[in-house]
Amino acid sequence: MKKVICIEGMRCGHCTSNVDKALREIPGVSDVNVDLAAKTATVEAADSVSDDAFRKAVDDLGFEVTAIR
Repeated sequence: MKKVICIEGMRCGHCTSNVDKALREIPGVSDVNVDLAAKTATVEAADSVSDDAFRKAVDDLGFEVTAIR
């Protein structure tokens, strides 16, 4: 499945790198593309990966997930 995660609080390349790394560490995630300008992360993952797993990974970094679609 493909999900787009809207994220507030990312301000630089270091932020996007941390989000990328955290999302890739979730079991079942196969690809991540973080876009600082759009404030999104596009994730390819197995259907078994829950939105809560994405939200927790981002929230644990101190950023805010505003939507997952």
